[in-house]
Amino acid sequence: MFLSVFDVFKIGIGPSSSHTMGPMVAAARFLDELRGGAEKIPGAGDLHRLGASLHGSLAWTGRGHATDRAVILGFCGLVPETLDPDRAADLETEVRRNKSVHPDGLPPLAFDTDADLVFDFGPPLPGHPNGMVLNAWDAAGNMYHRQTYYSVGGGFVVTAAELDTQRAAPPDLHAQKAQRHFPHPFGTAAEMLAMGMASGLSIARMKRANETVLHGAALDARIDRILDTMDDCVARGLAQDGILPGGLNLRRRAKAIHDQLQAEQGVNLAQPHQVNDWLSVYAMAVNEENAAGGRVVTSPTNGAAGVVPAVLRYYRDHCIGATRAGCRDLLLTAAAIGGLIKHNASISGAEAGCQAEVGSAAAMAAAGLCAVLGGTNAQIENAAEIALEHHLGMTCDPAAGLVQVPCIERNALGAIKAVSAASLALRGDGKHFMPLDNCIRVMLQTGQDMNEKYKETSTGGIAVNLPEC
Repeated sequence: MFLSVFDVFKIGIGPSSSHTMGPMVAAARFLDELRGGAEKIPGAGDLHRLGASLHGSLAWTGRGHATDRAVILGFCGLVPETLDPDRAADLETEVRRNKSVHPDGLPPLAFDTDADLVFDFGPPLPGHPNGMVLNAWDAAGNMYHRQTYYSVGGGFVVTAAELDTQRAAPPDLHAQKAQRHFPHPFGTAAEMLAMGMASGLSIARMKRANETVLHGAALDARIDRILDTMDDCVARGLAQDGILPGGLNLRRRAKAIHDQLQAEQGVNLAQPHQVNDWLSVYAMAVNEENAAGGRVVTSPTNGAAGVVPAVLRYYRDHCIGATRAGCRDLLLTAAAIGGLIKHNASISGAEAGCQAEVGSAAAMAAAGLCAVLGGTNAQIENAAEIALEHHLGMTCDPAAGLVQVPCIERNALGAIKAVSAASLALRGDGKHFMPLDNCIRVMLQTGQDMNEKYKETSTGGIAVNLPEC
């Protein structure tokens, strides 16, 4: 199993990796199929019109997550990593007004968002709760090309055929392939610990060796770009105030809290738990930016994008002996844990609830912080397990389908839990009752048993229990 650090940490835009970034990527991929001469359905004439239908969670919470805007921008040929978030609203308005898109390498294509972009509130598609069908027609309305995509969390997108292939593959197939290419192809935490013991390497060094196979001398520069984007997002979030979009009239709080904390610096009577406020404000700054559609890094998702950057900022600004090399190792270690969780369970809130998003992020951050504070591989695995275990059962129940309530505060508490888990693990010797692999399996099983109304459909939990004022 190999999932790159740049698969786990992807630069994109808010508010959702599965509902915004994924559909945008899928729409752009569909255009690539059309550009590449995708075999058209027999009897169709020239390519003329595009359309999309959103299913399952993409339909139920798509408007709150800006899924419609994501499809529109994807059909324009744009992708999350390079899109300018400040232009998104204007581009969307232009397409809705002109009822057409003009992607590079293709003729102008009709796309009436009122008729051709459908929110289907019926049963979800069979492969995954986040399903979408993209269509192309000729001028007479004959089907030209059709593709089904699933947005499986963290900005990852697969076609229905790709998903079937993945699920039909023998369990050890990916490990066999990785064995031929990567020096440390661990697919479970147990394998990771065994390989670390055999090689004498830390998790970060094993992950670095694997990444170097793909990225060579450019690895650190690419990691630094992720680190800088995370830090920029924190800085923007701490500088902005006002009301978040979406209709909840939720006010940004990170700037006001940060201003208070700065004013209290150097005051002898500050409470010792004030450090939790610093962790919280860093995480809230990121997730307020995400809620506003700003540039964020999936960590491993947008809904959980604040946890790892908050712990990174805590390490950099509050921990003794922090270094740039340490920040890179924190990210590499976090990516190793995130890869294990995605490979063996899920990072999708629509599939397994918020335990798969904030829980996974907390496990990643706890492992990374434990590593850079001197933890052994066993202590690092223990830190990840502690953090994940104490998010088990957490539902995904966003009010109005927006990544705001309770998502912003959940990131703050996830960061606090991550630091606590790292600290507890460092106080031990790495031996513990519940292995991380078992905890990951429990998370998947809990998600499978969880009622659909608690998995990013906004039909249960906090989403339907708001006070009426």
